[in-house]
Order: sequence, then C-alpha cells, then structure tokens
Amino acid sequence: MNLQHLVTMANEIGAFFLSEAGEEAAPQEIASHLTRFWDPRMRAQIIAHARAGGAGLSTAACKAALLLTPVAAAKSAAR
Repeated sequence: MNLQHLVTMANEIGAFFLSEAGEEAAPQEIASHLTRFWDPRMRAQIIAHARAGGAGLSTAACKAALLLTPVAAAKSAAR
C-alpha cells in the first residue's frame, strides 16, 4: 500500500483518539485500533516507517506504531 496513504490514515486515526482519549492514552488506543483493523502488511509498513524516523507521522501515531509488534517476530515468538 502507498506509504503516504498509510501515514495519512494513521494521523487521522491519531487525531480521533487524541480528542477521545487524551495525549497520554492515545498511542495505546491508536495501536489497538491498528492491530484490530489494519492488515498485517499495512502494520509492517507503518512500523518500519516509524522506526526509520516516522516522517509525516504525528507524535501520537508514531508512538503508536512503535508500540506495535512486527508480525513476523510475533509469529516466530509464538512457536
């Protein structure tokens, strides 16, 4: 998926949760949303982008992406 589109979506989700949950709780709420509703490939892209500096991501969205567990690592840890 287009990375800029993922950044835009993550920021929009982030803005919603910032207004609903506040600055402290928002990253966890965003991460939970991304885990529930984003395809693992989308999550992998946003994690990699956040780890590379997260250009264009809001602070809350970047923090949320860094809270996510990479799918490959989670699968191998479960074995």
